[in-house]
Amino acid sequence: MELIIEEVSRGHKLLGRHKFSQQSVSIGRGYNNDIILDDPHICPDHLSIDFDGNNWVVTDENSINGSYLGDGKKSADQHVINSGDVISFGKSQIRVLFPNHPVAESVKFSPFESFVDIARKPASLISNVILFSIIAGFVFYLNKPIEITFGQLLAPIIQMVLLFSLWPCLVALISHLTKHEARVMSQLGISFIFFNLMWSYDLVENIVRFNLSSNWPTGLLTMIIPILLAFSMFWLNCYIGFHMSKRRKIIVASALTLLLFGGSMLVKLSSKPEFDPRPHYDATIMSPSFVLRKGVSPEQFIEDSAHLYKKTQKQSEKDKR
Repeated sequence: MELIIEEVSRGHKLLGRHKFSQQSVSIGRGYNNDIILDDPHICPDHLSIDFDGNNWVVTDENSINGSYLGDGKKSADQHVINSGDVISFGKSQIRVLFPNHPVAESVKFSPFESFVDIARKPASLISNVILFSIIAGFVFYLNKPIEITFGQLLAPIIQMVLLFSLWPCLVALISHLTKHEARVMSQLGISFIFFNLMWSYDLVENIVRFNLSSNWPTGLLTMIIPILLAFSMFWLNCYIGFHMSKRRKIIVASALTLLLFGGSMLVKLSSKPEFDPRPHYDATIMSPSFVLRKGVSPEQFIEDSAHLYKKTQKQSEKDKR
């Protein structure tokens, strides 16, 4: 009778899988075992799983730290195996399965897979990095009060690209360390697409504010869109790098979004003094080419103002009557 033994982590992540057709399987730290585990809390000959003709039975070989069922304290010695049973010993765990054990249904390719596949291609990734560099250089140029050359822009642009590359590379590293596929190119491609969307939205936001009066309720909208973009990026990072349930992906993405925006808001509030002797004014100055509505001549403006004044005066006189 065949037997499948999976090495799993404490979080039940699959670390290795073995299939045996023999009547007895030995597990321990010694090199004479069928499954050799590198765990100092496991004995050289820790346990064996033997077929007695009807059932598979666990036998603990008088180990120092014992063998237990699942995460509990019930001894696994002489336990009759049921398919799917988890046995803990030392700091390791194994899951024992029979060949007829049911498997989960096949998962269809998500619509996001085609999007991720396009984002990971070298041409798409290079294009997004170049676009990011152009936008970053433009923003850096606008924020400088003095005239600077292209050579002076090159160093900060490279720094910005490397700095923003740290996040997708960190996610890929964590994914690799947790025994998942790193998919570095996919993480970079998706992240830079959303970085560019955030930069582009920032430009659109400035143009909208420039064309609207301060009384327009745009504050809530300008907060919601960056939050949604950040949440979407974090969700896709989790989708690419980790095998998570839908609920866990939403929780992790929400927590990272809250940490990003909540943390930055707390830093601003904590660093703001009660009285600032040098107040900073948020005044966006743009050229007339960014005006969405065509302006009027000074003469027309004066005429319109005089007309409005006369209309107001007549209304005032009418109200007094």
